[in-house]
Amino acid sequence: MAPPERILFPPEKICMVWQQSQRAGTGLLNVGNTCFLNSVLQCLTYTPPLANYLLSREHSRTCHQKGFCMLCIMEAHVNQVMHSPVSVILPLTVLRVLTQHFEPGREEDAHDFFCCTVNAMQTACLSGFSNLDLSSQSTTLVHQIFGGFLRSRVICSNCKAISDSYEPFLDVPLDIKAALSLGAALEDFVTPEHLDGENCFQCSQCKKYAAASKTFTVHCAPKVLTVCLKRFDCFTGGKIHKIVEYPEYLDLRPYMSQAEGEAVLYSLYAVLVHSGVSCHEGHYFCYTKASNGLWYQMNDESVELCCLDTALRQQAYLLFYARCSDLKIVEKASSSQAPPYATPFLSHWAAASSKQAASIGPQGLLGTIKPLCAVQSPAPCGKEEEAFHAPVTPFKVRAPRGWCRQIVALAEAEWKIT
Repeated sequence: MAPPERILFPPEKICMVWQQSQRAGTGLLNVGNTCFLNSVLQCLTYTPPLANYLLSREHSRTCHQKGFCMLCIMEAHVNQVMHSPVSVILPLTVLRVLTQHFEPGREEDAHDFFCCTVNAMQTACLSGFSNLDLSSQSTTLVHQIFGGFLRSRVICSNCKAISDSYEPFLDVPLDIKAALSLGAALEDFVTPEHLDGENCFQCSQCKKYAAASKTFTVHCAPKVLTVCLKRFDCFTGGKIHKIVEYPEYLDLRPYMSQAEGEAVLYSLYAVLVHSGVSCHEGHYFCYTKASNGLWYQMNDESVELCCLDTALRQQAYLLFYARCSDLKIVEKASSSQAPPYATPFLSHWAAASSKQAASIGPQGLLGTIKPLCAVQSPAPCGKEEEAFHAPVTPFKVRAPRGWCRQIVALAEAEWKIT
């Protein structure tokens, strides 16, 4: 891969460690099948390097983009979540964008919304630049946080010539039909595919159509690894319901182009869950690790303290991992479920969390926070506070006419937003 011709964002300004420690922020109002949006927003809000940058408000001070800018929108949202004196807010700035790109009142796929949001932030980073080479485009803030590169290697069976190509990614979708764990799904992802028959490879070296093997590997690892466990069949709407085990700590090294070397370690910080029988019905919620080191279940308006064990035993749809090397964890992993470096690290966090909880006290926590140490399936959309929800059947019926005007009017009256 060619080096970038220019650096769009200084990599040294990306900080993987939270710059401030506080309890979890506000919950988000569900205004009619917006749980997919709320859960994605919460996962992004608690992505440390992104949150650090947005909380600094550096972007809005330097942004010259006219009209729509997703980074400006996310900056306003994250600051409102973290600094609001109330326990629940309406994500109005994002909802205004939603009405332009999604149909109000209809449940959408959380992964689609995540991709749309991250791509929109990447587009905002590239605003004002033209004729950038691919490597330079990967030096934006967003791509340096979420992005990496995959290598596709094809080996001709006739002349043994090797053909490599590279493509950027912002998340990694994994097939889980035959996998019972994240490690197994990653192993399947990097398993060579045999190209033969109608899928024969046209070799540029020997100029023949020949059988070949094709292998994908992670060539450049991202700072934040987002994994989508492909549970939905886009043709039938069916869902894979099985539990796919995932660890708190993940070593990506075995799935990289250079499989030998120091561990490339990641720590889990968010889990997005879909509860329901198919992609046409159900509910999204998430678990996130706040800057105080504590885990919370975030289910629309509700923000509840929970234990790590609960976050690790879910029917996960999206998994969010942050690079551990930037968090000063340097020991190698000998087990994906219980690596040797986990004990001292967890002891450190346990001590920090105990001190944090003692300093906050019971009055400092959200009024809605209560212990949660069991797998839960929150009520489907439409059964929360009726005052803020359209009377719809989840995933099927559109919200009533004037949906957008109603929520904007509600927000303006409640928070004097103009």
